[in-house]
Formats: sequence, C-alpha cells, structure tokens
Amino acid sequence: MNNFNDMLSRAKEMQEKMREVQDKIKKIQVEGSAGGNLVRVTLSGDYEIKSIDISDEAKKEKFEVITDLIMAAYNNAKDNLKKKSAEELSQITGGMNLPFDLKMPF
Repeated sequence: MNNFNDMLSRAKEMQEKMREVQDKIKKIQVEGSAGGNLVRVTLSGDYEIKSIDISDEAKKEKFEVITDLIMAAYNNAKDNLKKKSAEELSQITGGMNLPFDLKMPF
C-alpha cells in the first residue's frame, strides 16, 4: 500500500507542476514572420494574437499578398509557440512527450 500512496503522491506533484507550466506557457509571447519580416505576428501562449506588424513595403502589395503574408506569419508564430511550449513541458517531464493540456484523473 505504501508504493501506491507514494505513486499517488508523485502523480499529484506532477499534476501541480503541469499546472505551473501551463500557467507559464500562457504568459509566453512568440513572434512569427513572413516575407523576410514584411509581416510579423506576435502570439501569446494561448494562441491569442497580440499584434500584427505590416511593414510599409508590404502595404504596397495587393490585398491577397498581404493576407497570405499574415497567414504565413501566424503559422510561423504558431510553430514557434509549439516548440517553446514543448521546451517548457520537457523541463518538468524529463523529456517525456506529454500533451500540453494533459488532465490527471484526480
């Protein structure tokens, strides 16, 4: 029974660490860019767009080009956020690939 209690205690400790990491990740801000920095998008850790910066040079382009650049910059920022989130998560899991939104059953 002692092993079970020890295992339960470690699981609860891991759950608390996961909450801490999730809170930390929500505060992260990452940037993505497209077109050689013609467009830059900043995302928060919960994928909320914080800013979109369109250079004067990009503003001279057709609407469709600007739209494509914004989408590409967002996707770049999203990839950067996934990498940063994985790094933060890896620090507490010792490299185990656990999902960011892992919910423990207790």
